Amino acid sequence: MIELRPFATLGAANHGWLDAHHHFSFASYYEPERVQWGALRVWNDDVIAAQSGFPPHPHNDMEIITYVRQGAISHKDSLGNSGRTAAGDVQVMSAGTGIRHAEFNLESEECRLFQIWILPDRHGHAPSWGTRPFPKEARDGRFTVLASGLPGEEDALRINASARVAGAMVRAGETVRYETSPERHLYLVPATGRVRIGEVEAHARDGVAITDETVVEITALEDAELVLVDAA
Repeated sequence: MIELRPFATLGAANHGWLDAHHHFSFASYYEPERVQWGALRVWNDDVIAAQSGFPPHPHNDMEIITYVRQGAISHKDSLGNSGRTAAGDVQVMSAGTGIRHAEFNLESEECRLFQIWILPDRHGHAPSWGTRPFPKEARDGRFTVLASGLPGEEDALRINASARVAGAMVRAGETVRYETSPERHLYLVPATGRVRIGEVEAHARDGVAITDETVVEITALEDAELVLVDAA
């Protein structure tokens, strides 16, 4: 099953400083057919204005992955962690038993990012935070695992979930393959570009929900930057 979820159909909320689009039910946006996809609970497409951001607020029992597409986001939390994650890089926060954090765009340009929430494999993990660079050239023509809770993928940022987040850069005319199991829930978003998956054509910021497949072939119709979640 391959289902296209066009960007124009997503939930939306524009707060001035924050222009947010929701692939799944979030805050005041509720769509019963789009509450979650397996363990994937949230995929927010956020544009944060310069010199603005989210003041301190709490989370618990959620794995939160931030993929920065443009600009940078600065993080500070109640564990004493702080850091700046720039375009192309990824940060992970395991909220676990509880954490408070703030995220601000301290730059002179807007920040564009995907924020992805995945349900943990159990309640009560110790909270943690981490960030690391992922050069785009290392993802050229193939998927690279960015964050994972699956065995054998300890080189990626760790999350407490039976899931992985992967990214790929695909040139127009090229095809990348992703092997999976029929029971897994895949969700693919082109950050940029236009791609075809089977008979489905997806444009930048569209969502593609995939399950009941063993091999997924993604052909770039334009140069494309892909982000994929593979969840139980």
